[in-house]
Amino acid sequence: MAASARGREAKPNDARYLDGLNDEQRDAVLTTEGPVLLLAGAGTGKTRALTSRIAHLLASGLARPSQILAVTFTNKAAREMKDRVRELVGDGMEGMRWLGTFHSIAAMILRRHAELAGLKSTFTILDADDQIRLAKQVIIDAGLDEKRWTGRGLAAVIDGWKNRGLTPEKTPKNEAYFFAEGRAIDLYRTYQSRLIALNAADFGDLLVHTVTIFQERPDILEEYHARFRYLLVDEYQDTNVAQYLWLRLLAQKNRNICCVGDDDQSIYGWRGAEVENILRFEKDFPGAKIIRLERNYRSTPAILGAASGLISANKERLGKTLWTDRNDGEKVRVRGVWDGEEEARTISDDIESEQARGRPLADMAVLVRASFQMRAFEERFNAVGLPYRVVGGPRFYEREETRDAIAYFRLVRSQDDDLAFDRISNKPARKLGGQTMQAIHSFARARGISNMAASRELIASDELSGVGRNALRKFIEMVDRWAREAPNFSPRDLAELILEESGYTDHWRHSKSAKAGSKLDNLKEVVQAVSEFDTMAAYLDHVALVAEHNEGQADGQVWLMTLHAAKGLEFPVVFLPGWEEEIFPSKRAIDEGGAPALEEERRLAYVGVTRAKEDCRISFAANRQVYGQWRAQMPSRFIDELPEEHVEVVSEPGLYGAAADDFASHSRFDGARLEEDTYYDNPGWRRARKAQHRPAAQPPMIEGRATSVSVSAPGEAKFVIGARVFHQKFGYGKVVAAEGQKLTVDFDHSGPKRVIDTFLDAG
Repeated sequence: MAASARGREAKPNDARYLDGLNDEQRDAVLTTEGPVLLLAGAGTGKTRALTSRIAHLLASGLARPSQILAVTFTNKAAREMKDRVRELVGDGMEGMRWLGTFHSIAAMILRRHAELAGLKSTFTILDADDQIRLAKQVIIDAGLDEKRWTGRGLAAVIDGWKNRGLTPEKTPKNEAYFFAEGRAIDLYRTYQSRLIALNAADFGDLLVHTVTIFQERPDILEEYHARFRYLLVDEYQDTNVAQYLWLRLLAQKNRNICCVGDDDQSIYGWRGAEVENILRFEKDFPGAKIIRLERNYRSTPAILGAASGLISANKERLGKTLWTDRNDGEKVRVRGVWDGEEEARTISDDIESEQARGRPLADMAVLVRASFQMRAFEERFNAVGLPYRVVGGPRFYEREETRDAIAYFRLVRSQDDDLAFDRISNKPARKLGGQTMQAIHSFARARGISNMAASRELIASDELSGVGRNALRKFIEMVDRWAREAPNFSPRDLAELILEESGYTDHWRHSKSAKAGSKLDNLKEVVQAVSEFDTMAAYLDHVALVAEHNEGQADGQVWLMTLHAAKGLEFPVVFLPGWEEEIFPSKRAIDEGGAPALEEERRLAYVGVTRAKEDCRISFAANRQVYGQWRAQMPSRFIDELPEEHVEVVSEPGLYGAAADDFASHSRFDGARLEEDTYYDNPGWRRARKAQHRPAAQPPMIEGRATSVSVSAPGEAKFVIGARVFHQKFGYGKVVAAEGQKLTVDFDHSGPKRVIDTFLDAG
């Protein structure tokens, strides 16, 4: 493309859409010819640049509304784009029908050529539930065990293939073992045949069918080349392979494609997004112009400096550095606390302090890596009456898996609990079909008894079929056994027993759903919550009160959400708890994902920091009770990557005594590195620790100066003052002070240190 064409600036006399744009945004708007990658950092005004570009194409006469294809990922983003363009050009956008999500536009194209995919133009688009039901039918008809090979699992595998643009014929043969011991591709083929017979398509088909049509019918592809003069793509870093292929096919002739995205915010690999799509833009479109939007209009210099320093550790990125002309704001605060409960309490206290100074609750957000972390904050907020709002999903005690687990516990406590019975009697599936359940309900109503009582009478009669009666008998025997054994178990052990023997844990353990991992984590968190009560009855009463608390409030609430749900949002004050190894980055990323997964975790950390406008506070716990066991935590590697000049350590001198103060002087910056300095002397310490698979005894108790330590770990110490003990890292020493399980040990070679007794052996 000639330089004169690339720099073409057809500007109408009243180009008010250019008002207030910075130089880079203006360049993005006026560079209309040829491929353009708008590399837009967080808070740099990319939406304004994108909508102004559309306004320019329309107002300058470069394209009619019907000649512009603009795609987004969400309906909300599409509506916002339309509204902004309408504000800029008014009636000039009438007829712009090709602005929408990938799936909505692909559906429009597919309906025009449905017969080429074996469909009628009136085809039905199945939602997720319909897809799972259809997959379940395919599994049953194939004679497979539907408990082991679930419809949800097959649907997830097929969705993964469609995200990669793979039809049954193109799926690699070795991937047949992804499901049902080598039968996955055959099941996929059957699933697709059923869709055709139903005159239906699922969401993945909308793109895969269209890509196939474009590849097999060049004449039809040419029709769309002639139709679309300009293509614009928002959030390009989140595209999967199918979306990438679809866009490349549409753009390959005119090459007037403008992709807007940020490789540093590609955080959806788990649902098929490929960061490589944006990284190879210049290779896909030779001669492409890259415009970097780096001026941030959201955050303070310290927040931007911390975020830029953190993300610079990633190798697979195009590179940019955010900056601002602001000169206000505090440094990013890093705080180490004793344990997870202390972390929740400290953050809650900080929120109340900010509120007392006049800051609205809605200005503050707590962003966690995983949904199971929310429980501690919900418990604390409820305890102090702090209103909060969970975004991107239900509250912890409203989640499907949490409610299912609690329903099991309720039924064991009270067998007259019909609501609990109905919820879990056939969950996971036990061949208690609709007819069996209807018979139970009718029998119970006719005699005025509970469903459990009705079930007992029915299995003693001949009113139920053999399959239903046997399934019901096994379920009742299971509940009876749990009720008998309950007095002999601790609440935690009883909870684990019920979830394991019922098959509910295995249900999610074998699920191929992308959410299965988080659901298992939430079940473990339920067990952890149960362990904090003396009886199961006390826990269930607590849950009932928590569920009722804070209902019906809409405004004036703290935001609580995962980091994934926070993308695209911004808040004056952001709290980022749980920055610890195996929590953030996640254990799954460390153990299974390799370098790409760790880089995505780091991008997620970058997203978290850049949500903050004025105040960013990062915290981690030295110890955490994980699934009932105390564990010493390692601070996240991401804390070590925060630039020293942009970070302030929040601490109270003397809290751990002189030994801790002495230790802090050896860390990289006064107390933020709450790990032994020996780890930092060796640049390869993390790789070495991973290679050794971490010894059975956990790493030493993390020391340093925290804001407060007022929570004692449950239980009594195993060692009395004066006892000789041995620690795997510190060697031999003598107990000089004790507070519950928290001990101060004067080690022979390393001096006084605070440790938890579970990390010590008798010396």
